[in-house]
Amino acid sequence: MATPAASQRPPQPPPQPSRGRPLRARTAWSGALIGVGIAAFVDETVFHQLLHWHHFYDRSTPGVALVSDGLFHAFGWVAVVIGLVLVADLRHRAALVPRALVGGILAGTGAFQLYDGTVQHKLMGLHQIRYHVDLVPYDLTWNVLAVVFIGVGAGLLLGAARSPNSASGTTS
Repeated sequence: MATPAASQRPPQPPPQPSRGRPLRARTAWSGALIGVGIAAFVDETVFHQLLHWHHFYDRSTPGVALVSDGLFHAFGWVAVVIGLVLVADLRHRAALVPRALVGGILAGTGAFQLYDGTVQHKLMGLHQIRYHVDLVPYDLTWNVLAVVFIGVGAGLLLGAARSPNSASGTTS
């Protein structure tokens, strides 16, 4: 038979097993989502809106091109928001690994840019960086920068994986 004091206690929430334990992989994936969103945002803002070099989908009418830009912009925004929500959760759990976050952001940015430059530009032909110019310098610059982002991000991710340091410990 339970004692009256024991039956009046409020139920205890289950313990958070990851509290204070660094979650490097989750941090890296959160950063990758943010990086993909940042790359999409920069591409959309600079190349689509400011320079008017191309749209996300250039093989149809101007109206379709604008709608495709809007959908692309929404995709980038959603990726950043989801990544930031995951970062907030990691901070709440005191499990954020800052080096893995930055590495994920850079790797995600580079991966998106490399995908865009190879698959969307060349394989699918959705658009080019520019039109009516020699594309070789643009393609080389675009893809070399992507590989640099991926390389620096991968280096940070490897460093985070090898580091015995704890999570950030910040909860504010």
